[in-house]
Amino acid sequence: MSQDKPPNVLLITADQWRFDCLSCADHPVVHTPYLDQMARDGTRWAKAYSPAPTCIPARASLYTGLRPRSHGFVGFNHTQPWPYQTTIASVFSDAGYQTQAIGKMHVVPERNKMGFDDVRLHSSSGIIRAARRRGMSAADVDDYEPWLSEQLGRNATQDEHGIDTNSILGRPWDKDESLHYTNFVSGKSVEFLNDRDPSKPFFLYTSFNAPHPPFDPPAWAFDMYRDRDMPEPPIGNWEKDRFGSLLQPHHHAPNHAIIDPHVLQLARAGYYGHMTHIDHQINRIFSELRNLNLMDNTIVMFTSDHGEMLGDHHCFRKGVPYEGSSHIPMMMMGPGIEPGKTRDQLVELADVMPTLLEAAKIKIPESVEGQSFFEDGEIHQEIHGEHVLWSAGSFQWITDGRKKYIWMSKDGGEQLFDLEADPFELNDLARDPGNELELNRWREKLVRIMDNFEEGFVEDGKLVPGKSVKILLDCLTKENKQPRPAQN
Repeated sequence: MSQDKPPNVLLITADQWRFDCLSCADHPVVHTPYLDQMARDGTRWAKAYSPAPTCIPARASLYTGLRPRSHGFVGFNHTQPWPYQTTIASVFSDAGYQTQAIGKMHVVPERNKMGFDDVRLHSSSGIIRAARRRGMSAADVDDYEPWLSEQLGRNATQDEHGIDTNSILGRPWDKDESLHYTNFVSGKSVEFLNDRDPSKPFFLYTSFNAPHPPFDPPAWAFDMYRDRDMPEPPIGNWEKDRFGSLLQPHHHAPNHAIIDPHVLQLARAGYYGHMTHIDHQINRIFSELRNLNLMDNTIVMFTSDHGEMLGDHHCFRKGVPYEGSSHIPMMMMGPGIEPGKTRDQLVELADVMPTLLEAAKIKIPESVEGQSFFEDGEIHQEIHGEHVLWSAGSFQWITDGRKKYIWMSKDGGEQLFDLEADPFELNDLARDPGNELELNRWREKLVRIMDNFEEGFVEDGKLVPGKSVKILLDCLTKENKQPRPAQN
């Protein structure tokens, strides 16, 4: 990497893209030719995790390099203002980079720039509706819908087809493909590449809302999967005992449901169609980088904030510790990145910030907890994840990439999976009395991690169920108090 010409950096995220939905990861249905090429030209990390797998806590880790216990979000809350001063964008800006965010930010307040020089927002229809209930207009929180209205010559919204932002219902986009919100994000990214200050390196954050619902890709992309043979979603031997009482029949946006096979087929067609559409639009950006002779000096990372259960174990959406929700894609290419490699290092979202800063030879702030991917050997021996969600109270889990232990604070329920032998988490080893010694070893690991948690989940060296859970930790909710310093 040239010392006198700093590299450009392009960070691409897609919302709710699960780890296995890449043809280079041997998915039996999804076709992602351009991301596959990126994996061939660079390195893919096969064991990347979102430690708090919903949009807001996951993005807090992505933007700050902090883990959930340090940035303060251990669940989903869209009302708490974000107080962070040191962010990935602020550090790049301070290093002389022109910084631009385009697409979904999902921060509070919605126009918080998070250290970027400029932001062009595509906010989901759910974010816009919430703003309207507070007496705000779409333009207060979003740049896409005003643009869409201008293109159509009338007041227009992205959800005119009636499908809600978290619905599992799948259908094709109801307007011309050029007006799709995915095209808006890629188009504005291309505009930035052409309009940027050429005397500076750039840090561009391109953030797609898809494949997050609504599952409404362009018709060609939807039709590509509508009639495809698809394997049945995996259903674990534990699902009925753990979640059987929580089924939400006839619900358009369930967390847990057994749904009509045809409805599921259409949902998957929409989800996978979004992915192929995004893949093509990513190549649109790559093509412009080549046209402008920028690609050879641009580091590119692709990842997601979290996954989508998509019917696995009769679960939908995210927030749970299972692989479909917490395991995410992660790949990089560019100068200094080894081509054609798939690595088994255990990595997480907090690692993105230090990795990209090191790639650009920028000093990593002392506050950052994440570890650079460029560290030799194992980056993490284990990753701890957590999320407050419905039936479980707080899901707490640990994985070393080979096994995963889950504890649920509401009733003390626990699960243990062998991810190497059982990657779809079909067989809960905690159900076998013969695994008590192994379970106790994992309990002790979790006790060490959680010993000083605010909720008091540990007493006298034991996990204690039934405690009140928090979505926002004291470091965010106490007046005039910034997030706690990272513990390195």
